[in-house]
Amino acid sequence: MRTGTESALNVPMNRAVVVESDSPFAELSIANPAIADISSLSDRTIYVLGKTPGTTTLTILDENGRLITNVDVRVAADVTEFKERLRQILPGENIEVRTANDGIVLSGTVSSTQKLDRALDLAQRYAPERVSNLMSVAGVQQVMLKVRFAEMQRSVAKTLRSSLSLGGDLLGGDLGLASETGSWIDGDNTLGSPVTVADGTEGAAVFGFNAGGLEVGILLEALESKGVVRTLAEPNLTALSGQEAKFLAGGEYPVPVAQQEGTISVDFKPFGVELNFIPRVVDGDLINLELKAAVSSIDSSNGFDQDQIHIDAFRRRETSTTVEMRDGESFAIAGLLQDDFTDLNGQVPWLGDVPVLGALFRSAEYSRQQSELVIIVTPHLVTPTRGQALALPTDRVKPPSERDLFLFGRTTAEGNRPVKGAAGEVAKQDFSGSYGYVMD
Repeated sequence: MRTGTESALNVPMNRAVVVESDSPFAELSIANPAIADISSLSDRTIYVLGKTPGTTTLTILDENGRLITNVDVRVAADVTEFKERLRQILPGENIEVRTANDGIVLSGTVSSTQKLDRALDLAQRYAPERVSNLMSVAGVQQVMLKVRFAEMQRSVAKTLRSSLSLGGDLLGGDLGLASETGSWIDGDNTLGSPVTVADGTEGAAVFGFNAGGLEVGILLEALESKGVVRTLAEPNLTALSGQEAKFLAGGEYPVPVAQQEGTISVDFKPFGVELNFIPRVVDGDLINLELKAAVSSIDSSNGFDQDQIHIDAFRRRETSTTVEMRDGESFAIAGLLQDDFTDLNGQVPWLGDVPVLGALFRSAEYSRQQSELVIIVTPHLVTPTRGQALALPTDRVKPPSERDLFLFGRTTAEGNRPVKGAAGEVAKQDFSGSYGYVMD
């Protein structure tokens, strides 16, 4: 230390520094002994020990009491070991370490969020609850999630019924007998009265004949139905890494809810295709996805009726999971295969057990329903682009003029379409081609 003022000395906390003065001194004083402790080893050598983080002043006087110099003693946490450990654990990362009072300040750029978290965890070991994070993450931090909902439903139902009715005058009285769908009242009714065709029957045949005073009617009913339902939805949604994004394509259904004092309020229940997810770019192109997806629809067949109020039920398929995959990879996060089978055989007691003729007193019903649901997710790292590179589904369709519509019967205008860029390529396509957003 040379003669003068406002020189500075940096001392690590809990470590000592020995300094020498160019001029011999006679007296030493420290402004705040709680920050640093001093002692003289000779008339030119000073021993300084850092105790707590902070800044204080060391004053040095000669034998005549004149000021030699004032030294600003700055005591900070020792980060030498922390820097070494940081280079060992995260080699090649551009992380700068500084001290601020009694804490650690991290700045610079890291390659991924995962490595940023590792650096912060290591810093907490050396300065618990005193770490300031000024680091930034390099690379793409926006994720577009493409989700495909695919569902197939197949149903088959078959029914075969037979009915036998007898009527007429036998032994001087009225005779009436009917099985299954028949309902006989008295013997004066005509032959067709006791045999009625059930609702929904696709095929029915009635046979009748007279044997003296006995009238016989036979009814055969058959029903067979097949159905296929295909549901496909492909919602796309973009979100910043670590931020939640929500998507709903459907609507909201009003549901009355009873309140106190007999009042009724209305709550709205969403239905349709729902998607909530939180993406996190972990390392490079590795993406962690925390998502919740659901497909719901209104089911009128399982509704609820009360006081002239009808509330429909909901059919809902939902999944919630967390997966990790790289950019462009796909994962089937959920799958449901459901197979319902029903077989029913009914008959008139005893008569249905009679060989051959017992078939006229039996009915058989068969029903089978199958459904299969698959949910596939594909994340992509995306960056913004210029607006001219995006094309909308409406770019190829322009409203017609009155002349085109009424005179030539055209539903779209031929001119005024985009001719350049991605929008122009989409505008050249017809409805048999691809459609939607086009991004390079």
